[in-house]
Amino acid sequence: MHKGRLEAFSDGVIAVLITIMVLELKVPHGTSLETLRPLVPIFLTYVLSFVFLGIYWNNHHHMLQATERINGAILWANLHLLFWLSLVPLVTGWMGENNFASLPTAVYGAVLFMAGIAYTILEALIIRHQGPHSKLAAAVGRGGKGKLSTVLYAAAIPLAFVNELIADAIYVFVALMWLVPDRRIERTFDSH
Repeated sequence: MHKGRLEAFSDGVIAVLITIMVLELKVPHGTSLETLRPLVPIFLTYVLSFVFLGIYWNNHHHMLQATERINGAILWANLHLLFWLSLVPLVTGWMGENNFASLPTAVYGAVLFMAGIAYTILEALIIRHQGPHSKLAAAVGRGGKGKLSTVLYAAAIPLAFVNELIADAIYVFVALMWLVPDRRIERTFDSH
């Protein structure tokens, strides 16, 4: 099967998710800086989630650039990833509206954890379908950054009940870790 529809659909879903998140930002009533104070946690969670969705969109794009063909299992795995990403606006709003309280912070981490698992499954299915010597397999290698992210998300979930700031710091660390450009796929394309 051709990958074009999967790519276009995924791009559209992620664009809608970002739009939903920004629509949740309410316009402050008033002209003083004090009217912005209640929006700070909501805005911070929006920024963090925007970055995460941007990272997923970017990595998904690169992964599909290294993909030559897809099958039904890949389509379902992609929907599995999009399901977890579709929950990001909900958990973003819940965490932001409740000033990073423990349970919303843990649930936010659970959604990130499941999205990470879903991405890993999608990547593995694509590599299996393309073969062990495919461009994507060469580019991904052992996938250390993805594995570390998943472990950190898993650790952040219970740590949110110890101190939600620790969990929040882990989420920010993972986002910053992925903001450092990963050139493996581009290097793989350049070498082929």
